[in-house]
Amino acid sequence: MQREIPSIRVCHRCGGCGKKQEFVNSGKFRVNANGSKVDVWLIYRCKKCKHSWNLTVFERISPSKIPPELYALFLANDEDTALRYGNDPAFLKRNHAERKE
Repeated sequence: MQREIPSIRVCHRCGGCGKKQEFVNSGKFRVNANGSKVDVWLIYRCKKCKHSWNLTVFERISPSKIPPELYALFLANDEDTALRYGNDPAFLKRNHAERKE
């Protein structure tokens, strides 16, 4: 069982449940290369059905534009880095995450 990273609580419309649900920070990143560009997402999961929602950290960026130490943390699924992003209100707002009170 994957543990939940204690981040700001957020809601989003779930593609699995078909309605607004609470999503939790999985502590995992997805890094996808497309030619010479990469995308980095922080993966959130629906608390009810575990459907995934990828929040954009970087989009279509050259890996050389990301500090090497940070890029290595994404690749290693560093939980402290996931926690830092999951508790950043500006990051959540950019990804249209609705804060759950």
